Amino acid sequence: MKQLRPLLLVLSLFTVTSCEDFLDCVINRRPELPDKSFRLGVVNSYYYDEFDAQIKNEPRDNDYGYEFEIHGDLPEGLSMIVNYRTVSIEGLPTHPGTYSFTVVLYVNPPINYDADTDTYDDPLCSESTSKDYTIRIDD
Repeated sequence: MKQLRPLLLVLSLFTVTSCEDFLDCVINRRPELPDKSFRLGVVNSYYYDEFDAQIKNEPRDNDYGYEFEIHGDLPEGLSMIVNYRTVSIEGLPTHPGTYSFTVVLYVNPPINYDADTDTYDDPLCSESTSKDYTIRIDD
């Protein structure tokens, strides 16, 4: 009987959730922001750093649409600029300090989205993610 418990558990999972959704989440296809240590900036010196977002375990992540939001404080004089999947922080910082902010990423269905059925080929386990970052500016 103990040998049947794992099998019964797996079968009940398939009964409660659709098989396709379960398998998609085993593959763990989801948006991902990188762990990133931004370089040290200096007041009144041009600052530039960047990172790329991706969809983990998805070889066609260029087919998705990417939208970014920023919450928190960027150093005064710096801006977040988005170029498709690349996020850059650039500008001329005007005040020293340590600045913390959160980048939120939302992804949209890939180009092969079927609006009539409201589906697309490779559903994700999650359609958004966020990550906290810090930039330090010295005098």
